[in-house]
Amino acid sequence: MKLFDSHCHLDDKSFCRDIDVVINRAKDAGVDAVMIVGITEKSSSKAVELAETRPGIYASVGIHPHDASSFSEKALANLKELAVKPAVHAWGETGLDFNRMYSPRDDQELSFKRQIEAACELNLPLIFHERDSQGRFLEILNAYKNQIQKGVVHCFSGNREELKAYLDFGLYIGITGILTIKSRGEDLRRLVTMIPADQILVETDAPYLTPAPEKNKTRRNEPAFVRSTLLKLAEVRGEEPEHLAEETWNNACRLYNI
Repeated sequence: MKLFDSHCHLDDKSFCRDIDVVINRAKDAGVDAVMIVGITEKSSSKAVELAETRPGIYASVGIHPHDASSFSEKALANLKELAVKPAVHAWGETGLDFNRMYSPRDDQELSFKRQIEAACELNLPLIFHERDSQGRFLEILNAYKNQIQKGVVHCFSGNREELKAYLDFGLYIGITGILTIKSRGEDLRRLVTMIPADQILVETDAPYLTPAPEKNKTRRNEPAFVRSTLLKLAEVRGEEPEHLAEETWNNACRLYNI
């Protein structure tokens, strides 16, 4: 199987000592492409650096809602300069997170809107983060409906109504290792069968959200483990893993213009 880890954070400090070993393990597991997703100016720059120096690695640039208080027009301009590099194929991770509130709501909304505008200006697909926004995320998306061309709701953890709204909007849905966790993934396993074959992606969100069975051996997630999520997704959807791998590969390439 040829797999695409459509969302990870290999720029994270937990990979600084063995990044090439991690990338080689991914290739041995059939993971031939990886999207490293920026969450700050610094991490976006690191993501681009990794993508420019290693084959099969792509990058996005963006400011995560947790870090929205660091957003400024200068930061946005710097990210736009990074975004025109050939290694960059998406904008994000951006969105709203009203769960932990690491940044004030007003800062999150301003950062989110300005990043949508930047991505649309540069014709880049968007990588979205949403948690507990009580409908505000969709309200903002709908305000830009005629401008947003493509995007993915990464690490989907919403309800049936939210999923339907995202699908109707034409967004892709990113599925993480949460799917493999017995109790935590129960609701997600019920919903993934609703996702059309041409709108579904698999991702690790490494170093976070380690899937089973790997979570029993290590805390740090890595791109190689996207295989476990793919296998569980195929089981739940009643599909052949090889066929689902091809579908998710094609979807990621189409989303990211690869």
